[in-house]
Amino acid sequence: MWAGIYPAVTTKFTQDDRLDHAEMERCFALMIEAGCDGIIVCGSLGEGPMLSAGEKLDILKTARSVAGGKPVLLTVNEAATRDACTMGKAASMAGADGLMVVPSPIYHTDHGETVTVLKSVAAAADLPVMIYSNRVAYRVDVTSAMLEELAADERFVAIKESSDDIRRTTEIVNLFGERFDLFTGVDNLAFEALTMGAVGWVAGLVTAFPRETVAIYQLLKQGRRDEALAIYRWFRPLLDLDVSTYLVQNIKLAEIHAIGTNDRVRAPRLPLSGPRRAAAEKVILDALASRPQLPSF
Repeated sequence: MWAGIYPAVTTKFTQDDRLDHAEMERCFALMIEAGCDGIIVCGSLGEGPMLSAGEKLDILKTARSVAGGKPVLLTVNEAATRDACTMGKAASMAGADGLMVVPSPIYHTDHGETVTVLKSVAAAADLPVMIYSNRVAYRVDVTSAMLEELAADERFVAIKESSDDIRRTTEIVNLFGERFDLFTGVDNLAFEALTMGAVGWVAGLVTAFPRETVAIYQLLKQGRRDEALAIYRWFRPLLDLDVSTYLVQNIKLAEIHAIGTNDRVRAPRLPLSGPRRAAAEKVILDALASRPQLPSF
């Protein structure tokens, strides 16, 4: 159902901490124009936990206005299952094409609780669902045993696999074949996952470098592995910025230099400063100075 490059977009704020819809329209459009296949709003990179329910729905509306009919998914990452179900229903009414569902990022659910959360949200929203498994950041791992319980419900169409273990990609493909659209959610494992059977990439640095991200996917899809690998090797230092406690600030700093936007974040986050900003900025500027010329694809 879903495949390709799905940016986990950043949320843009004005100087007085309101949503900057005009800037989001501009930035989201750059990704669609570059050939991205969908948009995911209000995730970790989108500072979803810091947004109100109304703000999330407003961002969904903005994304849909520029997506050109491509799928727009809203991330459901509420702490309480009741609130997650309410958010899912609201997203459905607002026209979301699907949900990316994170089991509670506050309480670390066990096997039975994780399955129950996912089933409850899917039933409440009655939308296609991408399951977000991230044992590193959220300490909730949607295992293959859980997927076996969820597979009977056709609303579960995809999984964003972010376990940081490339072996999981092969495991899911071996067990389920094409039952789930398998996406990688770890930027600096994307090439590896795509070559091992993932059909899509929920990407972070794509918000600053959309053409390069799309090029890697499309070249691999066309069997042009060496050309894709050359771009990926250049990209790797940038992609490492996604695997960090400061991924939001890192990627927004990259967006400043690559697409001319700002790095405003919502408190308690603050923009990078001091040595941490200098280190990230060096990676970004070094990459821009050696940016490869992309082949036609």
